[in-house]
Amino acid sequence: MFDISFARHGVVFALGLTLAPVLPAYSQPVTPLQAESTYADIVDLADVSALVLHAKIRKQIEVEPERSPGLRAGFVRLYIQADTVALLSGNAPIGESATYLVDVPRDAKGRAPKLRKGEFLLFARPVAGRAGEIQLVGNGAQMPWSPALEARVRPILASLVAPDSPPVVTGVRDALSVEGNLVGESETQLFLSTKGDGPVSVTVIRRPGQVPEWGVSWTEIVDQSARPPALETLAWYRLACFLPAALPGAANLSRDAQSRAQAADDYRFVLAQLGRCQRNRVADPR
Repeated sequence: MFDISFARHGVVFALGLTLAPVLPAYSQPVTPLQAESTYADIVDLADVSALVLHAKIRKQIEVEPERSPGLRAGFVRLYIQADTVALLSGNAPIGESATYLVDVPRDAKGRAPKLRKGEFLLFARPVAGRAGEIQLVGNGAQMPWSPALEARVRPILASLVAPDSPPVVTGVRDALSVEGNLVGESETQLFLSTKGDGPVSVTVIRRPGQVPEWGVSWTEIVDQSARPPALETLAWYRLACFLPAALPGAANLSRDAQSRAQAADDYRFVLAQLGRCQRNRVADPR
């Protein structure tokens, strides 16, 4: 018989022959990522995590269905006790062990998978006032650990805390296109809005008979020599994953119809150059 007590958000629960009151809705556990994680999947999670750790599961306890509000069909809720193998990133203390809840799909026979001794990468936040308890930050926040996955994650974590880390892009503030002296020559500037008002501008230059050139500047200076961000870098992610699908009409400051159309065309060109922001992680319920 298990007789384990734990607390979440100030409410104490006991797991054993009986389980104490239902977990509050705001502390619902999340599901692991089933498909291979993409660059955007990893950054989505890392960007909101206070802790990223490599952990080895020591014990799992199945939570009774009636005590698992919001549990999806075909899934089981587990209370996990895990040992900390390594802390990859964190601004919160973490001890030698951690406990958390996670929803996982049942196997073909309808049983809970055996995760004991399995190693996972966890994207989490600490539970205030409860040492050793963590809460996964979203669906897919428990990923099977491998050296290859850790090698992918570490540069992302480093880029997020770098002094020159690109700010979070929230939209397009202004767009302006002007014609050049030659027919077919133009320059379009896109000024982006960001969290914290960090400066970001995108420039598209067209010259007759030449391939359009474009680049992004992350400083106050609009740099015509700026280059496009490399694929699957934090700078690429900030643009490809958060720019709106079309240039907002209110942001287009070009006066005549031709210049407005050129600004819209150049915005579509930038999106096409960035490419699709692919995510395999199911969005968290709101």
